Amino acid sequence: MSLTVLMNAGPWLPVPPPGYGGIENVIATLVPELRRLGVRVVLASVADSALPVDELVSVFPDGQFGALQRPYNQVCGVAQAHLAGVVRELHARDDIDLVHDHVEAVGLATLTAMGPDGPPVLHTLHWDLTKHPALYGELDGGDRVRVNGVSASQLARAPRALQDHSVGHVHLSTPLAVGADRRPRPEKGEHVVVLGRINPGKGQDVGARLARQVGFPLVLAGPVGPYHRPEDLAAAGEEARQNPDVRFFYDEVAPYVDGDLVRWVGTVAGRERDELLAGARAALFPLRWEEPGGTAVVEALALGTPVVATARGCLPELVEHGRTGLLTTGEEELGELVLAAGLLDPDECRREAVARFTPAVMAERYLALYERVRHLRPAADLQAA
Repeated sequence: MSLTVLMNAGPWLPVPPPGYGGIENVIATLVPELRRLGVRVVLASVADSALPVDELVSVFPDGQFGALQRPYNQVCGVAQAHLAGVVRELHARDDIDLVHDHVEAVGLATLTAMGPDGPPVLHTLHWDLTKHPALYGELDGGDRVRVNGVSASQLARAPRALQDHSVGHVHLSTPLAVGADRRPRPEKGEHVVVLGRINPGKGQDVGARLARQVGFPLVLAGPVGPYHRPEDLAAAGEEARQNPDVRFFYDEVAPYVDGDLVRWVGTVAGRERDELLAGARAALFPLRWEEPGGTAVVEALALGTPVVATARGCLPELVEHGRTGLLTTGEEELGELVLAAGLLDPDECRREAVARFTPAVMAERYLALYERVRHLRPAADLQAA
């Protein structure tokens, strides 16, 4: 296929990221498969991105994620500077067939503002769509800018203007799903894992409280604000409390963390993450928000670990209750479900991951969306197709 795509990853983290980095990990998973299918990829990221691509376009030498803890008036130009570089690149060349954008709000607004002379755009919505109502509620991308969700439930809650520009949804994937059904069955321990950035929406305080009440060992794995290791957070001192996720951790989660039954280990990646998840009784998602995509969910399934979660957002799309996990609408039931998760078959989880969540499945789905977007058909026709 003769197709050149500018993949806009943004300025926050390199691709692949060194540890936590949801969107950057999605891109690192997608791009190799697109290139295998013959797509030429120009990556717009930071200069120290190491993902093999055909070209790399950058404004910043390295990731600017640490800037996000600073006040808005000190950091508001970072994403704009990156997008300005992307626009300059698009103006300077005529070989970009499509822009696949992943930059929240600023990417969509800037690429839409290029007007009819810009290339076709597919903007992937990775986040909560109740944010940015003034942007999403009045979006007019004409016949050039389309969006896709990462789950059907996410798009079902989207403002009408976003729905009118949607070409559908693509579930997230994980390289761990490749050959997952051929790996030896993991030896299971008693511990439970909550994997993900620590913030109120992910509900780590609920998981920690239930672990203490019910008596199961819990490992909290993920960053707190910009701090990836407990020692980094401790060294930051009181200044770190300017970050709302840090305040949430100290006020709501830390009182339950005793270093024994409940532990916070910071960001885990690579083999450490895989071994932690594969050996767990369950992966717990005590969600307080409508989870849009669920990368950690598909990772857990690929590693043969049943999912226990509140049935919010995309969870009912990804997990089959009673086969690959246990879902509930109430927080208090999660503790009992964690204990019951040991009765589920890890092989069922892995087979589901192989069938639905490999990078090849995601890439083929995106390639089909690229072709639809490039046709530049009116939005109403796309919705009816």
